[in-house]
Amino acid sequence: MSNQQLSDRINSLVPSATLEMAAKARSLRAEGKDVIGLSLGEPDFNTPDYIKEAAKAAIDQNYNSYTPVDGYADLKQAIITKFKRDNGLSYEPAQIVVSTGAKQSLYNVAQAVLNKGDEVILPCPYWVSYSDIVKLADGVPVEVPTTIASNFKMTPEQLEDAITPKTKMIWYSSPCNPSGSIYSKEELRALADVLQKHPQIIVVSDEIYEHINYGVTAHASMAQFEDMYDRTVTVNGVAKAFAMTGWRIGYIGAPSYIARACNKLQGQVTSGANCIAQRAVITALEESPERIQYMVDEFKNRRKLILELLNDIPGFECNEPDGAFYVFPNISSYFGKELNGTKINNASDFAMYILEHANVATVTGDAFGNPNGIRISYAASVDEIKEAVARIKAVL
Repeated sequence: MSNQQLSDRINSLVPSATLEMAAKARSLRAEGKDVIGLSLGEPDFNTPDYIKEAAKAAIDQNYNSYTPVDGYADLKQAIITKFKRDNGLSYEPAQIVVSTGAKQSLYNVAQAVLNKGDEVILPCPYWVSYSDIVKLADGVPVEVPTTIASNFKMTPEQLEDAITPKTKMIWYSSPCNPSGSIYSKEELRALADVLQKHPQIIVVSDEIYEHINYGVTAHASMAQFEDMYDRTVTVNGVAKAFAMTGWRIGYIGAPSYIARACNKLQGQVTSGANCIAQRAVITALEESPERIQYMVDEFKNRRKLILELLNDIPGFECNEPDGAFYVFPNISSYFGKELNGTKINNASDFAMYILEHANVATVTGDAFGNPNGIRISYAASVDEIKEAVARIKAVL
C-alpha cells in the first residue's frame, strides 16, 4: 500500500547505482568485512589548504546569510574569469548560475528546457544520473552505443542517425565519466557540423573533469565554436579537480534565457548555494590550476598502475583513459559462465560477484548505458588499488 501512495514519477525512478553500491559497501563494512570501495567518483585527497583557509576566513567575516539565488556576484566574476582563462569562453554575469553541485546544474537545465516527449541524445557510456534526470523532466533518453574500438566516443554519423524531429538536446561529458575519454577539438567540430543542420538542438557539455587531463588530448569546449555558443550549456564545478565533493558547488555558463530559467527554478527549490562554500570556491577558481596539478599527477600514476594490473587478468579489455579517474573494462567474456557456483549473466551479476567474493565495490556498466563493462574508480591509494585488483584476479 505504501508505494501506491507515492507518485508514479518516484516509483519509476531508479536509485543512483554509484550511491547504491557505496551504501552496500558501507553496510558490509558495518558487518566487519574488509571492503575496498572503488565505486564512488570521489578523490581521496583532502581539500587544499589554501581553499580551506578561505572558508575559515569567510566564517570569521560572518558570511552566514542567504545567498543570491544564482550565486555571489564576485563568485560569478571568478567563474567568468575561469571560463576565459581555461576555455577561451566569454560570459556575462547573467549567463552564470551557481548551484548546489553540478548535478543540480544538470537537473535545472533539464527542467528548464525539456517538454514531455522531447528526446535527449546520450552517447553511451554516460554518467549514471543523465538518463533519470532526463526522465524526471518527462524527456526521452536516446542512447547511442559506443565501444572500446571508438574509444567510447560517438561519431558524427551516429549522431546524425540518432537525430529525429523530437530531438531537443544532446548531453555528454568530456573527460567522460565513466570511460575517461576526451573529445578533441576536431571531434567536437565534426559533431558541431552535424548539429548545424538541426538548429533546434541544445548541447549540454559536462566538463566537471576538465582539469583531470593526462595531456594526450587537450581539453576543448563545444561553446568555443562561434556557431555553437548560443546553443551550448557548459556545466562545471569544483568537486573532482579540487577534492571538494562535499562542498556541493557547481555552475553553468549558458545562453542568458536558459540561465534565467534555471535561476527561476532554483529560486523555488533550493535558493542560493551554501555561503561558506561559495566564498571558498572564489579562491579555488582564482588560483592557478597548477596548484592542483599534484593530484592530477598522482591520478596519472595510478592510471598506469591499474591498467597494468587489470590487463593482466584474462577476459578484461581496457581502453586507456585520457582523463578523469576511472577505467571502464569490457568484461563481457565472463557472461554465461559460472564462477564459484554463481552464474554471471550480465555486468550487474559480475559487479555483485566481485563485491560478495572479493570484497571490492565497483559499479555495473548497465547504470551507464553500456551493459558490457564495469566502472572502477582509481581515486584510491596505491595499496588499495593493488589489493583490490589482486582480490578480483583471485576470485576470477
